[in-house]
Order: sequence, then C-alpha cells, then structure tokens
Amino acid sequence: MRVLVTGGAGYVGSVAVEELVRAGEEVLVFDNLSFGHREAVHPVAEFVYGELADAQAIDGVVANYKPDVIMHFAARSLVGESVSKPFLYLRDNVNCGSNLFESAVAHGVDRIILSSTANLFGEPDRIPISEDEPIRPGSPYGESKYTLERSLQWLERMFGVRYACLRYFNASGASPERGEDHDPETHLIPLVLQVALGRRDHITIFGDDYATVDGTCVRDYIHVTDLARAHIAAMRALDHGSRTYNLGNGRGFSVREVIETAREVTGHPIPAIVGPRRAGDPAVLVASSDKIHREQGWQPEFADLRDIIETAWHWHSTHPHGYRE
Repeated sequence: MRVLVTGGAGYVGSVAVEELVRAGEEVLVFDNLSFGHREAVHPVAEFVYGELADAQAIDGVVANYKPDVIMHFAARSLVGESVSKPFLYLRDNVNCGSNLFESAVAHGVDRIILSSTANLFGEPDRIPISEDEPIRPGSPYGESKYTLERSLQWLERMFGVRYACLRYFNASGASPERGEDHDPETHLIPLVLQVALGRRDHITIFGDDYATVDGTCVRDYIHVTDLARAHIAAMRALDHGSRTYNLGNGRGFSVREVIETAREVTGHPIPAIVGPRRAGDPAVLVASSDKIHREQGWQPEFADLRDIIETAWHWHSTHPHGYRE
C-alpha cells in the first residue's frame, strides 16, 4: 500500500516509517522539520518538506501521491506548553489536521490513522484507562486531539472514511537507528540519560509525596517500536471498520523506578534532587491495551522497563548530541 505519513521525521513517526518500510509498504513522509529531523527519515521513504498549515501544499501532495492510507503524527504535543499557550494548540493542531482531512476526502483517501493521546482522559476514574473511560481532556493539547477524533467520526458518517485513533502516554526507547531527540527535551527517560552522558548535572523529581509506592508519580512507558507496530496493526484492521484503541504497557513505573533502572543500565550514579510538585500532575496514569490485544493480538514486545531504557541508552550513547552528530 501507499502510505502518507505526516510528521514522519519526528520521534514516533520516523519509527513508524521504519516499520512500514520493513513491512514492504511504499511510504511518503510530509514534514516541516520543526520538531523532526531529516536524518531520521528512512532512506527508502520519499520525503516532501511542507507545512500542513498550507492547505494547498498538502492538497497537492495528496492529489499527486494518491495514498491508500494516511498516518497523521504531525502535531504540537507539549502538554505544559499547551496550558500556557492554549490557542497555539487549539488552532494549529486542529487547523492542520482539518487541512489534511479535507484533502483526504477531496481525493478519495478513505483510511486515516490518527496518533492521538491518552491525555484525553485528564484525571481518570479508573486505572488502567480503558476506551470507555469518560473523556475529560487534561489540557488544550488533549482537547485538540479529541476535536480531531470527533472530526473523523463525522467523516465516517458523511463520506465513509474508515479511521483508527490510537491513544497513548509516554513513547519511550529507541530502535537501533532512530531515537528521541527533542529541543527542548521534556521527557523523563532521555533527560535521565542526559545526566548519565554528562550533559546535565542532575535530574529533578517533581514531588515525592504522592500516594504511590515510593511517593513519586507513576506513568505508562511504551516502547516506540511497539507503538509503530500498533499503528500498522490498526491500519490492517481498517478492512473491518473503524476503531479506537488505548495503548499501554500493562503497568506503570514510578519516577524513582526509572532513575534507579537507568543507573543500573548505564553504570552512572545519576544524581537526583526533589523539587516541588508540578501543577496538574496526577499521581498515576496508566493506559490499558486489552482491547487491541483482544481484537488484533497486539501486545508490547518491550514491556520491561529495563529493556526500554537499554534501547534508549544504546541510541543516546551512540548519538550523544542526537541527530546533530
């Protein structure tokens, strides 16, 4: 199949492209490189530089490439920034997604995979979070993704578009050739590994008085390759209709667990200091993947925290300055 991947130069998108190429699919990446890296794009995939905010640009690509499927990863995705700059997210993520969806409908593309977020659930009533948990977006970022999910439901009703929405929290780890390189970096595992590499003096733990086993926040970390393969499984499943899946590791890991495991993997002491809580941080967030496991047989291959951190450490230690090497 011909697959158009928006945001295919980014962290999760580039690994999805890698897995699509490995599966024998024909891939075109559309990316403005504002958050991604040209070096991260698989050499077999075709690359087009462009802005989703430019409706004519993406319309031309969809018209010329004639994809069978679109995978939409491109988005602003910093939860904290979305709280301080809500319109940047409510406007850009929604407008860019709408430009893409409109082009898909105009040119007969009837299969769309949306990389969504478990931030749709804010502070959930139950852990792990299943697909029937009430949706209460925890930030403008989550709200923007929910708007796109709702848009896809309307496209199905009005134009017969089949879609899959995949909701997850913390993508982590690395493939042998592609890893996590953000500027600024906000994710715990790469920040911890930057301390091991000597690029930071310490890691800050934001609060150690939560109602968890060690007082620090517990989060769901899911390997980026597992996520990529879930997107492909969802793509195959569209033959049998639209669907929505939450993607989780099956258990959560505390901040202290991540730091201690990174110390064991890297052999470095990784100094940590405790700072104040961050506003809006729930104690525990873990998503369930029972539905996609039941329906598609998907389950994480890298479910152990040590395995996740080992793959990340291999990539970061061989790319200490990311793709700028």
